[in-house]
Amino acid sequence: MAVTTLADVTAGPTVGLLPLVALGPAFAGLTGGPRRTAAIGALALVLCLALGWYDGLFPGRRGTTALVSVAGVTAAGLLAAVMRDRREAELASVRSIAEVAQRVLLRPVPRTAGELSAAVSYTAAVAEARIGGDLYEVVTSPGGVRVIVGDVQGKGLDAVETAADVLGAFREAAHDEPDLAGVSTRLERAMNRALGGERFVTAVIAEIREDRTVALLNYGHPSPLLVHADGSAQFLDPKKRALPLGLGLHGPEGPEMLRTVFHPGDQLLLYTDGVTEARDGRGEFYPLAARLHLLTADSPELALDALHGDIVAHAGGPLGDDAAMLLLRYRPHETAD
Repeated sequence: MAVTTLADVTAGPTVGLLPLVALGPAFAGLTGGPRRTAAIGALALVLCLALGWYDGLFPGRRGTTALVSVAGVTAAGLLAAVMRDRREAELASVRSIAEVAQRVLLRPVPRTAGELSAAVSYTAAVAEARIGGDLYEVVTSPGGVRVIVGDVQGKGLDAVETAADVLGAFREAAHDEPDLAGVSTRLERAMNRALGGERFVTAVIAEIREDRTVALLNYGHPSPLLVHADGSAQFLDPKKRALPLGLGLHGPEGPEMLRTVFHPGDQLLLYTDGVTEARDGRGEFYPLAARLHLLTADSPELALDALHGDIVAHAGGPLGDDAAMLLLRYRPHETAD
């Protein structure tokens, strides 16, 4: 508006720059609140009147048209500012509700569980969302530390509801069942009662016992990655693949139990397919096995932050699928302080 005023005074009434004063309230309505927009609009009307009298346009059609234009743009800017404030308030409310829902459904994992340090990273694929179809949980039970990482078929509210069913069943079974097979059977029964075969969940259920042994049951999920203290790593692939949870009871034997040992300095990374299936511009998948050096950070939280940042950089932007990572790091009692 200052530039328009200076140009109008310099060029005179023949150029017809007076309507450009309306740019002030127009931009104020896009970026400012209602009060700021009203103040800028009032200033624009004063400038329009002053320049109109200076140019000798009042009374006259040109001066009246310019004044009406500035008033109309100011009114439109006020309306836009009010509507934007309402949308921002609604979005803030939705985000607050989503954060509460996340804390109920995907509660923060304990930073320490027995001799383990734990950290989690979760990114929902839906813009502005806090939760999606991936799930995770860490439970300290009499049998040891029991964890689950899973991925619900599909997206949206149906996937969130299914994730809530699975997590509720796991939290109850993890405390009640004496072994991991009993936990998996409870989960399968809960899935069949709630969904009736209409939806399934790929999942890894693990138990880290006090004798430092690890037991794993894999229900059609990406294999966890065991990173040893010397930097070597191995994917814990089951010899026999099992169907995902929700596709029918597996019978008395169930999926094959995979066992390994968790040594001091070892790390166990459980993740969903949103991590390994993140593609770059050339369509290449994220090379998780080649990024093990990122897990050498001082804490599990920093390690997952570095890994998540590298995944986003590989994809060149937001991920196309939900991505969850759960990192367990061995911490003996004598180093807990």
